[in-house]
Amino acid sequence: MHYFEEAQNIWKTFVPKRGQAETVQGELLRAVEKLRDESTRNGNINWDDGFGIFLTYIENHLTDQAVYSPESIAATRTALNRLRDYDHPYLEDDLYDQLGDRVVEYFRFHGSLPHANNQNLHR
Repeated sequence: MHYFEEAQNIWKTFVPKRGQAETVQGELLRAVEKLRDESTRNGNINWDDGFGIFLTYIENHLTDQAVYSPESIAATRTALNRLRDYDHPYLEDDLYDQLGDRVVEYFRFHGSLPHANNQNLHR
């Protein structure tokens, strides 16, 4: 991860101990880490629609053409498509770290934006 300290700051500042974050950057990082945890710790055994919601949320934000190059967007989509294959949990850190770096870049570009809670997300 290239921006570990900045991601750590986002985590400490914007990710609550429970429930959804109040900011986009907090919710994005929370989503990435929930996906990492479920895959690496649980082998995706608890996979449900909530994880699909996380993947869609990440894709909707981390493919912003104002922020990312076409190559970066393609890499993000490739990573997300791999994570969508929940029957084969992704156990390495590289894709999650890559997404975490994209969250930092999103935050650098947009600053702090409010996140509207998704009533269908219970993770």
